[in-house]
Amino acid sequence: METKTKIATRKLVEGALMIAFATVLSMLKLAEMPYGGSITVGSMLPMVILAYRHGVGFGLGAGVVYAAIQQLLGLNSLSYVTGWQSVLAVIILDYILAFTVVGLGGIFRGKIKNQSKEMAIGALLVCVLRYVLHTVAGCTVWAGLSIPTEAALIYSIGYNATYMIPETIVTVVLAVYLCRLIDFTKQIPTRVKKEENLGGGDGILAPLSLTVLGIAAVGLVYDCIAIFPHLQEPEDGSFTFAYLGEVDWLSVIIVSSICVLAVIGYFLFKRVRSNMVSEERE
Repeated sequence: METKTKIATRKLVEGALMIAFATVLSMLKLAEMPYGGSITVGSMLPMVILAYRHGVGFGLGAGVVYAAIQQLLGLNSLSYVTGWQSVLAVIILDYILAFTVVGLGGIFRGKIKNQSKEMAIGALLVCVLRYVLHTVAGCTVWAGLSIPTEAALIYSIGYNATYMIPETIVTVVLAVYLCRLIDFTKQIPTRVKKEENLGGGDGILAPLSLTVLGIAAVGLVYDCIAIFPHLQEPEDGSFTFAYLGEVDWLSVIIVSSICVLAVIGYFLFKRVRSNMVSEERE
């Protein structure tokens, strides 16, 4: 049996690795908005997993460290604001609080008795909280700078939605995908055991469902990246529908159609497979 010291050491090492992993992913940007904010390769997910595995307290502590690193990486943003009050507000709202909330990603563990749902809802919660904090910062500190002073709240809601909605989708979908592969409740994460039913249905459906989920996720992210940047006014970053004509709608339609057909095909196959298994049981 491992000693408490070894367990504590392993937890700290895991925390450091996940913070580093999240930092690296935050630099891999699928799209970047002109006045701050970006769509990353699920950079919040490692922190959500860490919080899910080791609890909210540990998650919030790691979140503070992650937030401090994000602040250091975004120091140039402070050059756009004047006055110590504005600088302090940006640090607190856009960085410290916005990235510390990822520590709440494990708050639903044990509440639903389903790892995928617990982590997905936790990921959704922290993304919504981060979105709210960025929106508050936008309509207060950034009003008159990157966001028009008039109707600042509406503009802030729209601007921050252009990257936080895709970021949320990426984070939640990846959380569900990984939870179907890995059991994060174990002291050392292990692969999820696939229970086979009569006729080997799960043996086929499990990898097929993950494949379809991956296709749908990639398609959804592509559509968001293709459309959302065109929902901004280039000069002030405000929300607008005026530039939707610049979207490559043909590629969006093709990608979306492939995803829809993949999902429909999966559910049709699943229904046929279920009927076949029922007949075998009879």
